[in-house]
This record gives sequence, structure tokens and C-alpha cells, in this order.
Amino acid sequence: MEFFQDFFAYYENFLASPEFKNTVQILFLTSPLWIPFGLAVLLWQKWLEYKREEIYNKFDLVLLEIRLPQEILRSPLAMELVLSGLHIMGGEGTWYDRYILGKSRAWFSLEIASIEGHIHFYVWTGRGNKDLVESQFYSQYPGIEMLEVPDYTDVYPKFDSTVIQLEGQEFALTQLDSYPIKTYVDYGLDKDTKEEFKYDPLTTVLEFMGSLGKGEQFWLQFIFRSHHGKAYDPKNWKKDTEKLIDKLSKQYRGEIDEHGKEIKEARFRFPTKGESDILASLHRSMEKLPYECGIRSIYIAPKEVFKRFRITMQRGLFKAFNSGTLNGFKSQNVTSKYDFPWEDFRGFRANILKRKMLQAYRRRSFFFSPYKRKTYILNAEELATLYHFPGQVSQTPLLSRLPSRKAEAPPNLPL
Repeated sequence: MEFFQDFFAYYENFLASPEFKNTVQILFLTSPLWIPFGLAVLLWQKWLEYKREEIYNKFDLVLLEIRLPQEILRSPLAMELVLSGLHIMGGEGTWYDRYILGKSRAWFSLEIASIEGHIHFYVWTGRGNKDLVESQFYSQYPGIEMLEVPDYTDVYPKFDSTVIQLEGQEFALTQLDSYPIKTYVDYGLDKDTKEEFKYDPLTTVLEFMGSLGKGEQFWLQFIFRSHHGKAYDPKNWKKDTEKLIDKLSKQYRGEIDEHGKEIKEARFRFPTKGESDILASLHRSMEKLPYECGIRSIYIAPKEVFKRFRITMQRGLFKAFNSGTLNGFKSQNVTSKYDFPWEDFRGFRANILKRKMLQAYRRRSFFFSPYKRKTYILNAEELATLYHFPGQVSQTPLLSRLPSRKAEAPPNLPL
């Protein structure tokens, strides 16, 4: 009781203090200046949202399914080359385009969907980029087929909590995005090694997706667009990585401490093997093309077949890509974050999150309102590690593949 009396007495004295009264008076006298400015900023943001929504609704969007041949003999380097061809820089060349017309760089969505355990690979884009996407994929994977298909998410146009259950989550990095994740190069997939000696970290994801049963679906999307590193970008990834390399180099030599403060009477030392490996990984990462990315997954099924134990597996989906000394993934923005009944009466708040997550996934939205999320930088090598076509090392039986290898027509056919 004394605590509450002291608490209210403190705030009563604070509200009666001259400092508080002077602050209120200053805000009141200057209100003709800051209120119009604040309203102008708010209206400008709403205007950009309106223009971007208008542009989005005018887009002719396409979903391309990629059907794989019986054998994929290309390493993830082939997918890295595909992604490098999709590092599109145009779309928002001037400040007028960006801040008045609401234009933006083209973005793409690489997707893997498990429909009752049958695994499909997709690419989502605007029709204007369809030819570019197809040419990049066919140039590196000549044995595939790319077909324009209806959107697989149309089966659930909205979330109805009386019929279906849903668990959605997004993935963030555990460290600064200058640190790379564990990539296919670290697993030796860039080397010409026999299939039986390869380990592809993507197989752990595909095996989980292939284990789904009747009525269950699991959707996974990697949304990305090119990172310019220009003044209007929220950050400059390359410069940030250069600063980090410089800081770590000095720290490993014993010139500064972990907080960046200079060490008096510092004694020079050579970096350890582990420290040298970190610096080498940062240098290699910086040489690759960067992309602003977001990753989202949804497990969805009718209520009677929804299996809650899959949620734990969903949250640990990318453990194979995590590095103890560099970077990794952690789940965030999960739709079932309320642990106690008093936090969410009858699941009302969770259902709102699930509706938003489903709509964000279906719109492939990550960069703009109303489904804007915090993005991070992944380079082409990292993104190709997360999304590529597995070789014979993946024995997932329900991985969608073409029934037979196509052969070209012989050149000596009669006319």
C-alpha cells in the first residue's frame, strides 16, 4: 500500500513541477510549427501506401512452377548464377519515382510448397519479368520445365478459425547481416564430389516437408529484391561489412577490445585459426551480390488433421544453416506467441495475427505496408544455399520430378 502511495505522490509532484509546466507551454506555443509538419509526414506516408497499393493492383502477377528432371547434376552455384541475373537495379531511378509516385525495385519470391507431402518449387514475379526469369533458369538448368500455374494459396483465400488451423512465422538473423550463414561452400557442395559423399542442408527442410500427410500443407517463401547500397537504402551493407572487417582485424590483433576501445600498451598478436576463418568468410561474402530478403513459412491444415508437434519442427527449420561463429536464423513474428489464457481471450489476438500472416504470404509482401517487415541482407551464395534444386543426394520420394529425361530430336530427320 505504501508503494502505491509513494508512486502516486511522485507523479503528482512531477505534474506540478515547473519543468513539466514549462515543457507543456513550449509544446503549446510551438504547435503551429510541429503539428502541420507531423500531419504532412503522415499524409505523405499514406499517399505512398496508396500509390504502391495502386501499382500492385495493376501488376499482372504470375506464378511459375518449376518441374525438375530425374537428375540434377548442377551444384547450388548454378542457382547462384540464376539469382545474379535477377539482381535488377531499375524501377526507382529518381526521387520523384520513389517518394511521389511510390515506385520500387522489382521483387521476387522463391517458394517451396508441400501439398500433402508432395513438394513443388515455384517462382513468383510480375509478367514483365517472366521472360527474364525463364531465361535465367533455363540457361543453368536446361532439363527443367517452367509452367504458369494457378496460385496454390487460393485454396485458402482467408483464415477461418472454425475450419482450419494455421501456424505462421518469419525468420530473422541471429547476428548482424554482415556475418554470413553456413553456405553450400562450407558444406563442400561447390566441389566435384561423388553423390554419396555429399551433404546438402536443404534436404533436412525437404524431408520435413515430405513427411506431411493428407490435408496438411506447408508453404515456404524467400522474398527478395536487389540491394543498392545507395543513399535511399536504409543501410549500406558493403560499407558496414568493410567496417566490421576492420574492427575485427584490429580486435584480433589486440589493438582494441570487443567494444571498440583502444587498448593501452597493446601487444600485437596473430589471429587464431578460427578468427582467420571468420575474416575469410566476411571477405568472401562481401564479394557476392547482396539482396534485401525476408523469409516466411506457414503450416496450414483442417483442424481435425492439424498436428501441433510440427510447429516445433517448423521453428527449427533452418538449424542446418546456422553457424556457431558466424550467423544463423531464429523464428520471429510467430502467430502462436500467447502462452497463457489471460494473454489472449479465446484466441482473438492470435486469430488476427494468423489472418495477417496468411494475407501477407498470399500477397508476397515484405517491403511495404500494410505487411511491412524488417528485412536483412543475404548475398547470392546464401540465398542459393536456401533455395536450389537438390541432386541425387535428396531421396525425398514425393519430390516433384518429370517422369523421364527429354532428348533433343535427331538432326537428320526428313523434311
